[in-house]
Amino acid sequence: MSAAMQTIETSSLDLASDNASGASSKVLEALVAANDGVAPAYGADPFTRRAEERISEVFERDCAVFLLASGTAANALALAALTPPYGAIFCHAHAHVMDDECGAPEFFSAGAKLIGISGDAGKITPAALAASLAAYPAGLVKQVQPAALSLSQASESGTLYRAKDISGLAALAHERAMRVHMDGARFANAVASLGCAPADITWRVGVDVLSLGASKNGAFACEAVVFFDKALAADFAYRRKRGGHTLSKGRFLAAQMLAWLDDHHWLDLARHSNACATRLATALAVISGVRLAWPVEANEVFAILPRTADLALKQAGARYYPWSADRLAIEERPAPDEVFVRLVTSFVTREADIDRFVGIVAANTGN
Repeated sequence: MSAAMQTIETSSLDLASDNASGASSKVLEALVAANDGVAPAYGADPFTRRAEERISEVFERDCAVFLLASGTAANALALAALTPPYGAIFCHAHAHVMDDECGAPEFFSAGAKLIGISGDAGKITPAALAASLAAYPAGLVKQVQPAALSLSQASESGTLYRAKDISGLAALAHERAMRVHMDGARFANAVASLGCAPADITWRVGVDVLSLGASKNGAFACEAVVFFDKALAADFAYRRKRGGHTLSKGRFLAAQMLAWLDDHHWLDLARHSNACATRLATALAVISGVRLAWPVEANEVFAILPRTADLALKQAGARYYPWSADRLAIEERPAPDEVFVRLVTSFVTREADIDRFVGIVAANTGN
């Protein structure tokens, strides 16, 4: 086998992250087209205006929209707009803003505190949120003051908040004069899976600000902070600029976003990755010795595999991440001869890749 062929074989078993995939051909073509000629800098171009209008159309509301290249920046700057330095941001204990953003929300908010809330399958329950809020009464000078709730959609466990779930949590937050942020790095996967309108799981049920991610689902590098209450965005342009996230050639962000949203392209890409995850989970679930940690509702599969299968997959060049077992109940954690893994599909995942992966697991369960 040639080196080129070996590279192709290895990449075909890459389930490490949907960040590993490139951009869709449609998005790339839009970037090339936007490269022709000149346009005003720093977001003053017609591409950006159209992208802002298009996002408002998608959400059926006049929104304040700001394009960025990084999901971490989108989350951190959005939360900073909602939270004073002495504020508290409530989120799931394993939320991306808590575990994976190197303190960016605290940094950009000049010191706000993240409060992690435990919850099964990556989701916060109303009871758990209420209990956590009770520990931070308003007006107690020695403590940070509740300011924002951040929800991940899809969650870090690949599960989804339904509209009624979000509504209940948002109501609790708003009763305390808090704002609600949604980390939508995989928002497209959630919309595609739930079959709902984007508005149905955002502003209609109490979400104030959304970090809308396209990078994991077909864009090169493109995110948007969407304020459903435009008054909350009064100083966001300055925050973005001060934070170093205002691109001089902003039209290249807007061109990606426009192509991504055009003709429901974003949902078509998400449907494909979701379908691949469902195919993978369905096939793994019937293999003796394999267990799924949570229902598969988007494009992530969390599985407990025999170590024999894990070794065989790695020898075949498969890429995926081992996952922390502390996210599981004690009785559900892997035994010494098992490993807990995260498997992520994307818009470039092929059915043949899934079938090959599953075939290796089935042949190496040690049974």
